[in-house]
Amino acid sequence: MSNELVKYQPELNTIPLRKFSPTEMNLFFSIVSRMRDKGDQTVRFSFDQLKDLSNYKPTANRRFIDDLKRTYNHLMDLRFGSQSKSGLSFERFVMFTKFKINGDVEEPYVDVEIYKDALPLLNNLESWVRYALTEFRDLKSSYAKTMFRLLKGYRTTGYAYFSKSDFIELLDIPKSYRQSNTDQYVISPIKEELTPLFRGLTVRKKYGKGRGKPVIGYSFAWKPERKDAEDVHVSKTERLNKAKFNIEHNGELSDKEKWRAIDKIKGLKLGTTEAEHNKQEQETREEQIRAEERQKILEKLRNGGLL
Repeated sequence: MSNELVKYQPELNTIPLRKFSPTEMNLFFSIVSRMRDKGDQTVRFSFDQLKDLSNYKPTANRRFIDDLKRTYNHLMDLRFGSQSKSGLSFERFVMFTKFKINGDVEEPYVDVEIYKDALPLLNNLESWVRYALTEFRDLKSSYAKTMFRLLKGYRTTGYAYFSKSDFIELLDIPKSYRQSNTDQYVISPIKEELTPLFRGLTVRKKYGKGRGKPVIGYSFAWKPERKDAEDVHVSKTERLNKAKFNIEHNGELSDKEKWRAIDKIKGLKLGTTEAEHNKQEQETREEQIRAEERQKILEKLRNGGLL
């Protein structure tokens, strides 16, 4: 089911998905992809269908049910709603009012129903965020998944800026992280995993004034997508070729980052592409040495030298 489009009202991107694992994010947005324009009707997902949509790897239903439970528990912690400008009036509600898991039947299923006040998030959309489910679900890092969704909200403008406080909140970055931790565990996987999907992606820190020039925000820039760009009806080979091109032609990544990015899009063990590159370089050096030795021998023969 690779030809699946995720499409929803932009407000959904403003809600931090706190404590969601990459697997739980895949399950949530797989459900979202099929709930669009279904109104308040109950939508049934068979276990096989939901596993296929979310690219769920473990096969045991017991573990799958546990992951579904955790996903819904995290969803219950999310609060949607609005607040008046004065701050004196506000409302909050959950997104789904029904989440029934039935694993005791021959064909186990999940029934999902959206809350009436949350209907505008997925129905009769006048503005939206959209992307291919297969691109989202294949990302490994939860930080890369979240930033992918956020950047897709600006896909036709090619630029997005986030203050440091918004960046930390939206990506649910631990407050204990130092800047070096953020660079290593947040920025690096975002660059490696999103460069294949956003041509010419650059990530820049914005520095404030004062002692130490602290980071006060992050800007992201890339080549804007056409409004009518195809999101879903793209072959796996075409996606891979485009991803490799974007990696190889991105001047922001080091060679090591490019090799890791290629490993990730190919589903290889990290270090595989680097090892292949080093092996090829070694073979090239050895061939050069052999060629130089042959040249020396030929020179001696031409000059009447003894072998």
